[in-house]
Amino acid sequence: MNRRFDHEKLEVYQVSLAFITWLEPILQKLPKSLSVTDPLDRASTSIPLNIAEGNGKFTGADRCRYFDNARGSALESGAALDVVVAKGGCSGEEVLSGKERLWSVVSMLVALIKANSDYRLHEGNPG
Repeated sequence: MNRRFDHEKLEVYQVSLAFITWLEPILQKLPKSLSVTDPLDRASTSIPLNIAEGNGKFTGADRCRYFDNARGSALESGAALDVVVAKGGCSGEEVLSGKERLWSVVSMLVALIKANSDYRLHEGNPG
């Protein structure tokens, strides 16, 4: 029997793992002395971990808190990729695919946050 945890069924979880798979060869080629390497590794790892933990929470507010953390880690990963480019570790062309994956992750997380929150203001709402 193929048992799966609920978070494994989420597309955003799968896309976040695909981002880590995409990122790993880049991390391997970056010098460890580049100050952004470790934060990029930690932030990217934090995305699926927070998605999994948040998806297991019982209340919408608790889920949103973890999905917010995952979103923050995705944004941090995108900024770290910009720093890698600025410091000459990769070209902008090399990181474009990763940033597109992160954009998808952020978009899906925003949708999950909206779906799990009735107290947060949403884009496009007057207020």
